[in-house]
Amino acid sequence: MSIALGFGLITCQRFPGDETSDAELYAHALDLAVQSEQLGMDSVWVSEHHFVDDGYLPSCLPLCAAIAARTSRVQIGTGVLLAPLHDPLRLAEDAAVTDLISAGRLILGIGLGWRDEEFAGLGVPLKERVPRMVAAVDTLRRAWRGELVAGGPRQNLAAVPIRPLPARPGGPPLWIGAMSERAVRRAGRIADGFMATEVSPAMLAEQAGLARAEFAASGRAGSFTISLNLPVFAWDGPEADRAQDGWDLVRDSLRYTTWKYDDMEGAHGRGGAPQPAPPMTKAEEDALRESIILGTPRQVAERINEYRQAAGGDLDFVARLYFPGLSWDLQQRALRIFAEQVAPLARELAAEGSRG
Repeated sequence: MSIALGFGLITCQRFPGDETSDAELYAHALDLAVQSEQLGMDSVWVSEHHFVDDGYLPSCLPLCAAIAARTSRVQIGTGVLLAPLHDPLRLAEDAAVTDLISAGRLILGIGLGWRDEEFAGLGVPLKERVPRMVAAVDTLRRAWRGELVAGGPRQNLAAVPIRPLPARPGGPPLWIGAMSERAVRRAGRIADGFMATEVSPAMLAEQAGLARAEFAASGRAGSFTISLNLPVFAWDGPEADRAQDGWDLVRDSLRYTTWKYDDMEGAHGRGGAPQPAPPMTKAEEDALRESIILGTPRQVAERINEYRQAAGGDLDFVARLYFPGLSWDLQQRALRIFAEQVAPLARELAAEGSRG
């Protein structure tokens, strides 16, 4: 039984009213990735969206390549890259080059996407997102084996070789983010790992079981990874300074990032500066607080261990510790608390599970 611990999801979003330049936001993102490696984290993760007024990261692989050039050990993952929006041949090439720069440390996490504006803006029919993603997985695997491949759903295109090949034989692991039962089962059939989010331990146990069953039924060799990303904030200040175990410190940033997904869903062609989230009701704040793993380092580690057990004993856990709007000093401190205090406890609990 084991646990791997990652830092994410880096999005480089601009919190409303933040006057930090875009260049500084990206410099901070790279610094956090370097600090994650120095502090012993196992992985660093980025996330993709397009045409968002707060500058949500639209280009995962360039940032992954920059992280790779600044680090030497940490795994680098996309959580998730929206595969239907990418030409599969260009994706195969870009991921191969990124994997080479990282010396085989790339994990390509992919998902379907859901925003009308992204699909319309990039000229991709939303109704084709499932077949496009399935076709992309097939194209990537064949391309990285050295086979000739044609360009996705378009007709009468010549089959071509993808060169250079990735550093890792067969290419980076392909993990799929999913939430519905059908999508979770699909991940088990065609991917090397399943990426969960917004679940309770009981829900994760059910999803992990479905994905592993489909993987076994597919007859493919090798291991299958269960990954989970959830917001996390551990706080170690003295009782008088703990600010309700850190909730007061992280509430506004978590509220913004959570609300922003709802806000961007119906947005079309909206420019200008990002707007703040509206005030929360008491019920909304209570629900938001339930969505984050929050508390002392031991409380956080024990909760993560519950998820590890629910996943079946082995789990790649990505702590969503990247919070737009958090001060730079506080962001770094939150990462350090997790890496230096939560991570050792979480690994110790996983080791005890192996011995027990």
